[in-house]
Amino acid sequence: MNKVRYVYGLSSALLVGGAAISLITGSPLGAQVAQNDDAVMNRVVPVAGAPASFADLTAQLQPAVVNIATRQRVEVQNNPFAGTPFAELFNRRQGGGQAQPQTQEAQSLGSGFIISADGIVVTNNHVISPPDTRAKLESITITLSDGTEYEADVIGADAASDLAVLKIRSDKTFPFVRFGDSSATRVGDWVVAIGNPFGLGGTVTAGIISAVYRNTGQGGAYDRYLQTDASINRGNSGGPLFDMRGNVIGINNAIFSPSGGSVGIGFAIPAETAAPIVEKLRSGQEIQRGYLGVRLQPIDEDVAASLGLPKRRGELVQTVEETGPAAKAGLRSGDVLTKVNGKDVTSEQTVSFLVANLQPGTTVPVEVLREGKRVAINVTLGKRPSEQELQAQAQTFDPEAEEPMAPGTSDQTIEQKLGMQVMPMSAAIARSLGVPADLKGVVIAVVDPNGDAARKGLRRGDIILSANYQPTATVEALLAQVNAAVAEKREAILLRVQRRTAPPAFVAVRLN
Repeated sequence: MNKVRYVYGLSSALLVGGAAISLITGSPLGAQVAQNDDAVMNRVVPVAGAPASFADLTAQLQPAVVNIATRQRVEVQNNPFAGTPFAELFNRRQGGGQAQPQTQEAQSLGSGFIISADGIVVTNNHVISPPDTRAKLESITITLSDGTEYEADVIGADAASDLAVLKIRSDKTFPFVRFGDSSATRVGDWVVAIGNPFGLGGTVTAGIISAVYRNTGQGGAYDRYLQTDASINRGNSGGPLFDMRGNVIGINNAIFSPSGGSVGIGFAIPAETAAPIVEKLRSGQEIQRGYLGVRLQPIDEDVAASLGLPKRRGELVQTVEETGPAAKAGLRSGDVLTKVNGKDVTSEQTVSFLVANLQPGTTVPVEVLREGKRVAINVTLGKRPSEQELQAQAQTFDPEAEEPMAPGTSDQTIEQKLGMQVMPMSAAIARSLGVPADLKGVVIAVVDPNGDAARKGLRRGDIILSANYQPTATVEALLAQVNAAVAEKREAILLRVQRRTAPPAFVAVRLN
């Protein structure tokens, strides 16, 4: 299955393509110089105005652009009825016992470019990160423009910016290119994209910059792209976007595509965003970003009209984390953030972007509009959680929803032995259940209606506080107690369960 995130309206689509699933300068070694060194580029760049040909420019730059192929191993259930009341019937017909999971091979394809003679490669994180959380990355193969293949290792990856840095396993020297200054890019400038769309290596397309600092509406700290009409498609992900001096001004990342193919609107991560992150990843530094702890909404026409504000200026605070940096500084729901660290908040320069580019612990001035008055507040930024943690915080949890057992969404041992699926407690889930945010336990997500847990009255939204008198603050802690009970050949396990704000109760659940 192809890995792609399409845009409907203005949302981005990852460009990874594949057969199955389907970002600084480097120190040149010896006398080798960058493929886009000024001394070379003076004789190959197109003439001023509309270029007669991109051929010389392409020939000079293409050796530094690579194809990236990954091989992954995905564990899958071989019981088509797993998670349903018919699972045991299927097992019996297969000779008894529990159906064992099988593994399947998966592949993905993308693009990248070499940024130093020792073989450091920049690409998108989604090119080398398996889209299936059950999958394990087994190998990465780099193919040069001449067809030579090398194995490569991941030396750093960052999901928030969708960037990854690889190292080719070789002592050879390689052709490379350098980042340019994307802040100087203007709408209408010519650009060239080189990559491997649909696995077709060495494909070159040209166009212009259609917009700069485009916000696609996907949210996040780095929803701020260069927009181009140069044709890019699945498989172009991670490839370079060059200006007419051969500088890498962007990293192709996404497309606007109701149909799945290029419709002339593509997005690239600006070099000014990518280069500092790549340098940190390359040197093994941890990527730390500032964090406010608020949920924001852009100021649309209606909100602006209701508050008497200019359009596309500022962001409205919807909620404030109770113990977050914003709450400690005195920010409130309903405040309109208009400036952060002296910079105006706009649709092209969001609060998330401004804050994420500051270090945790930094104290910054924030200007808000509160009940028609401008208020200045100093906020000491916290550390931005991981993308997984942010997604968990954003999730809503309806304890009354009827959810089916879904294979692979929880630990299989817990599913099999207890007849339920569980999930970690989060602040969002705690709010949904009306319990304290610091309550320690795991939350029941689904209960097998034919299992003993269901017969004992357990249901979605119940919180398991302990198992056999041992705290179960994590899924792993519960799993450990289940395994211990199995090892001791116990027929049941004693769970201490709380339902919302009711007093906890002990429930003995038989082990399957």
